[in-house]
Formats: sequence, structure tokens, C-alpha cells
Amino acid sequence: MHSGTVDGLYYEVHGGPAADRGTVILSAGLGGSGAFWAPQMKALLGRFRVVLYDHRGTGRSVRTLTDPHTVAAMGDDIVKVMDALGLDRAHLVGHAAGGNAGLALALNHPGRIGKLVVVNGWSRPDPHIKRCFDTRLALLNNTGIAAYVHAQPLFLYPADWLSANHARLEAEEVHHIHGFPAPDVMRARIQALLAFDIDAELERIVCPVLVSASADDMLVPLACSRRLAERLPNAVLDIAPWGGHGFTVTAAEAFNASVLDFLRGDAG
Repeated sequence: MHSGTVDGLYYEVHGGPAADRGTVILSAGLGGSGAFWAPQMKALLGRFRVVLYDHRGTGRSVRTLTDPHTVAAMGDDIVKVMDALGLDRAHLVGHAAGGNAGLALALNHPGRIGKLVVVNGWSRPDPHIKRCFDTRLALLNNTGIAAYVHAQPLFLYPADWLSANHARLEAEEVHHIHGFPAPDVMRARIQALLAFDIDAELERIVCPVLVSASADDMLVPLACSRRLAERLPNAVLDIAPWGGHGFTVTAAEAFNASVLDFLRGDAG
């Protein structure tokens, strides 16, 4: 593994030369940390070189944002990492915010993405997503970071998984509070996601897309993923029956198999 920064963005490169293996960039969700993808690393490294990065404003990246901060700017940040690594083209797997950033990248920088995996993403504002984010913002604004972090698993994981993994989540909570972005940064990231709307432009995204969703996601309605799959010209829909918004963690083995099948397939 080697690491670096470009324009304040921290990245890591894992695995052998891209010429021999192909490259997959992993883009996390709202939390922004490349460490989110730990359950995917072993499976992907069996076939690909993997690039992790921390979103602007989070993790080990610069703790300030572009102004204005938009999902399109998040996509531009991925291009900056690619340029720093000399990558003209790579596959991208993005979760929620990271998947939306991938859609924006595919729209604004055609040809830079080989294949795109959008996990629990969306193409236009949705009332249920707004209600969830409004609730999280109220916790952050009125109660503070600790309350926000403590409630976070309720939006991410199924109830039975939460109960079975209580000790793990309590240990992770301390880490997440310590590394939490500045509240203004988190507010701006949420507002960027709530404003994201490329619904009328989906037909312009022609790269192969795997739309990956969980049937029991309580943050992003399954209808959002169905809409992406129906309107993107070259998309397939894969629905996990269980696992919640964070089914990359709770159902990692099945998710990894689906992503590898797609990335190693003949499309694109």
C-alpha cells in the first residue's frame, strides 16, 4: 500500500500495477472515510488494484469544503485523485453519497469510468430521505455530535443486526465521535445531497451501471434504486433482501460476490 494527497484529498493505493489488474476506486457515503470499505478489500484485491480516499471535509483529508459544495464537486474530487495517479479510466464503487458522486462524475466526465456501482443511491430529491436527514440534522444541531453518532446505526442497520452487534457498535462509536467532521461540514454535505437532482439527465450516463440496493434500507427507499435502473441506459438492478442501508457491512459476502460478478463481466 502507498498513500498520498492531492488538493487536500487523502488517498491510498492497494494492490499491484493497474496494467495487470485494473483499478477500482471506492467512494464512501456520508461519513466519507475510505475505511468504510474494509469488508470489501480482501475480495476486491483478489482481482483488482483498489484506491481508497477520504472525502473532502472528512477523515484524513482537508477538513474544509469547496464553496459551493455540491455532489458534482464530490465527483470532481474523484477525478483529482485519478489524475494524481495517472488514471485515465477506472471502475468506481460508491455508497449513497459516493454513488451519487459517481453518477455526477459519469455525467460530467464521460469516459473516465469503466463500470459504475451505485449502492443505495438516488437521482432526485426524495421526501423520505429528506425526513431522515432532517432528523439527523436536528440531533446534530440541538443535541450535539455524540447524540448524532449514537443514533447513526438506527439509519444504517437492521434491528436484529444492531442487537447482535451492540458491543462492536459501542466501541466504534468512540472512534466515530473522535473523528467526526466539523458540524458545519456535515451540514453542508447533507445539504449537497438533498439538493442533488440529475433525474432529467440520466439517459446521458452510458457506462455500465450496477444499481445495488437493499430491500430493507430505511434511509433510501428502494423505489429510488428502481428508478435509477429503469432510466439509466445500461443498468442492471441487484436487490439484497436484507441488510439495511449498510448492507455492504451486514451482508458483505453476498454484496462482494455481486460486485465482482459485475466488474468481471463482459459489459463495458
